[in-house]
Amino acid sequence: MDIISVALKRHSTKAFDASAKLSAEQAENLKTLLQFSPSSTNSQPWHFIVASTEEGKARVAKSAAGGFVFNERKMLDASHVVVFCAKTAMDDAWLEKVVDQEDADGRFATPEAKAGNHKGRTFFADLHRKELKDDAHWMQKQVYLNVGNFLLGVAAMGLDAVPIEGFDAAVMDQEFGLTEKGFTSVVVVAVGRHSVEDFNAALPKSRLPQSTTMTEI
Repeated sequence: MDIISVALKRHSTKAFDASAKLSAEQAENLKTLLQFSPSSTNSQPWHFIVASTEEGKARVAKSAAGGFVFNERKMLDASHVVVFCAKTAMDDAWLEKVVDQEDADGRFATPEAKAGNHKGRTFFADLHRKELKDDAHWMQKQVYLNVGNFLLGVAAMGLDAVPIEGFDAAVMDQEFGLTEKGFTSVVVVAVGRHSVEDFNAALPKSRLPQSTTMTEI
């Protein structure tokens, strides 16, 4: 299946088949998609909680209590649930971690090349954390790049998914001690197979026409 067919076919799943579980290979591929997503300057300002056990999914679903209870079954019935978390502040230690990993992966021919790369990434980090003072927002935007990449990748694997913003981030952050670790939960994505109760699977896709959303020059 080509990528355009995938984009036209995928949909936000409203109900999952609780008996349908991902294979071990599919579960590993989910983690690969998360790891190799693009991000601005390859800053990778994220962390992911991947829940596949009943206990793990129940912990994630605590965030759907109260006003978000309509999302609880999605979290519990999906095979895997991913909590996408963003760093709350871009610190120098993280920038060093990224460039050292790039060095270990063989991206630099010389120490000067490594230093130049680090200087360029730090320039953009400083733009957001010192001049614009919106580094938290900037990092959350990188997380959403990952979400888009992940949703399309999951669909290409023949799986169903739904992004979920309807959850209590404060509850989620407390449950997993995210604040103390320098992260906050941003969005949840449930992955699995849709059930017969998924009304959205049979509906035609609807998007605004290109004449409204695009300008060609």
